[in-house]
Amino acid sequence: MPKYLVIVESPAKVKTIKKFLGSNYEVLASNGHVRDLPKSKMGIDMEHGCEPKYITIRGKGDILATLRKAEKKADKVYLATDPDREGEAISWHLAEALKLDPKKQKRITFNEITKSAVKESLKHARAIDMDLVDAQQTRRILDRMVGYRISPLLWQKVKRGLSAGRVQSVALRIIGDREDEINAFIPQEYWSLDVKLAAPGEKKNLTAKFYGKDKKMTISSQAELDEILQKTQNAEYVVEEVRTSERTKKAPLPFTTSTLQQEAANVLNFSTQKTMRLAQQLYEGVELKGSGTTALITYLRTDSTRISDEADLAAKSYIAGQYGEEYVQQNGQSAKSDKKIQDAHEAIRPTDITRTPFSVKDSLSRDLFRLYQLIWKRFTASRMSAAKYETTSVYIGAGGYRFHIAASRVVFEGFRSVYTGSDEEKEDDNVLVGKIETGMKLVPKDIETKQHFTQPPAHYTEASLVRALEEQGIGRPSTYAPTITTIIARRYVAKENKNLYMTELGEVVNSIMKEAFPSIVDVSFTANMESLLDSIGEGAISWKTVVENFYPDLDEAVKKAEQTLEKVKIEDEVTDVICEECGRNMVIKYGPHGKFLACPGFPECRNTKPYLEKIGVPCPQCGKDLVIRKTKKGRRYYGCENNPECEFMSWQRPVQKKCPQCGGYMVEKGNKVVCADKACGYICTKTD
Repeated sequence: MPKYLVIVESPAKVKTIKKFLGSNYEVLASNGHVRDLPKSKMGIDMEHGCEPKYITIRGKGDILATLRKAEKKADKVYLATDPDREGEAISWHLAEALKLDPKKQKRITFNEITKSAVKESLKHARAIDMDLVDAQQTRRILDRMVGYRISPLLWQKVKRGLSAGRVQSVALRIIGDREDEINAFIPQEYWSLDVKLAAPGEKKNLTAKFYGKDKKMTISSQAELDEILQKTQNAEYVVEEVRTSERTKKAPLPFTTSTLQQEAANVLNFSTQKTMRLAQQLYEGVELKGSGTTALITYLRTDSTRISDEADLAAKSYIAGQYGEEYVQQNGQSAKSDKKIQDAHEAIRPTDITRTPFSVKDSLSRDLFRLYQLIWKRFTASRMSAAKYETTSVYIGAGGYRFHIAASRVVFEGFRSVYTGSDEEKEDDNVLVGKIETGMKLVPKDIETKQHFTQPPAHYTEASLVRALEEQGIGRPSTYAPTITTIIARRYVAKENKNLYMTELGEVVNSIMKEAFPSIVDVSFTANMESLLDSIGEGAISWKTVVENFYPDLDEAVKKAEQTLEKVKIEDEVTDVICEECGRNMVIKYGPHGKFLACPGFPECRNTKPYLEKIGVPCPQCGKDLVIRKTKKGRRYYGCENNPECEFMSWQRPVQKKCPQCGGYMVEKGNKVVCADKACGYICTKTD
């Protein structure tokens, strides 16, 4: 009997796949990549066609030896690495490292690790797709060029082992640009006016919100509010218009990598890294009671919402049986066409919709269960009919102004009987039980006014940053989680209560990148580069053309930066702080966590201290100096040097000038200076 060798990436898949194939098949794992560019140098021969120089990854020698031994016994080798660009490259590296005979090797891919999918893939074995390999190689080469040319420059200018990356530097800039927006934001005052109204025969009052006159208007000040209250104080509240209509809300699309990461962050509070780790386990297979190792979901790195015909039919059959025919979606829906979508494989879905979350709960850890339940519910809902609502809008006249009551009720649950996402609308306070008719008089029972201030754009969270990266075409499904993990691990960004904040270290790196390498951190340039990588994968462009066009500009920018960025170099600044161990004046050093005080007598004297940089402004509470401080995770704020005795702190930089209106302290907001007390609202320019 012939012998076959199947090579997969992950050892976790071995047991699952071996179960599907007969005794003639040996299944082994490569544990990911087996070859890569050397760490000690760039590893790209720029003088001879930009050829990469690959070496065996340290620690993979024994794995390759085992694979060679098994390969010699096999009549045919099936390379079954992941069904994406990276997986294609791993298969090619395996073929090269094992010196496989092209006639003996075959490439197979499957979107789900099920018996039918794996066996079907053997019927469609093919050669390695070198276009996809070239696309992955190009990405790796470009990333290596950026990292190995720019990182030493950052090391030189900032004195410590910083690093840059083609995608991570753009992600850092996006966060930095949002921080600038927030810091420059000037709050605007507005007021809300709600009236509690009693309708004839109704026990529960209705809440009507101020609308305006013919058009919706905003109450911008206390004076405007007082004028409205004066005119409506003794006015009759008469129903002028009632509109009733029906609206539908379509079922959500099944998950892509991006939308799964966003929803898992919003609903389950998972980091992108945790979501991908758990999804990988669900894809590779978990031990189910009575079934052995079983894969629960399809491939987790995808930007497509497409579903196979078989899965679609199975889902609709299940829904009809469990919920009824009226809950089955009649007309399929799809995402808007987007040229960035590769559509290489399906959306993320359960491998078997009849395997409900409840049926596997006892076999899964709490977090695995929660993620599987989220995926199962989302996919099931995506095949269900739309939810239907009856909406009622009531416009009420009083004193020349209009008030508005909005109410809605669900008349058909549709997909909502299975799934309500994190973006689900809040329920209306109003429930119109009785009949509200035009001309009806309503009695005011209570008036509620409240002062508000417009809010700045929200800080990015992991979920919203993933959405921003996807919308702007930065990176691909496999890059979102590692990109965010990297900028947090390098302390360029701090994560606090889900929000991402730029650290002082991140500000320095971002500033240098924007000044010296504007194209590298340009969103449009990076998105265009992703499109070029896709074109290489489609065989439309030569990979060498892309690399040869990219490198000269990078090389020129690095050489120019080496000359012009001398002013950014941080020298050791001598302070008046005396080292208590040797008596020298301590100097300011710059480390991975920002500035600190160190003795210049290093290495003989190794004394260090935290550095508290004064900003030349007295503390509004105790009069001592304000200093720049950082949270444990590196986010900068301004506090009193007398902390913890004085607990003053401000996220914005305070200034010397006192507010001329209330006497309170003021803070910088972009090119403006504003009173820290929002209720005061005083604003002026920095030069006033």
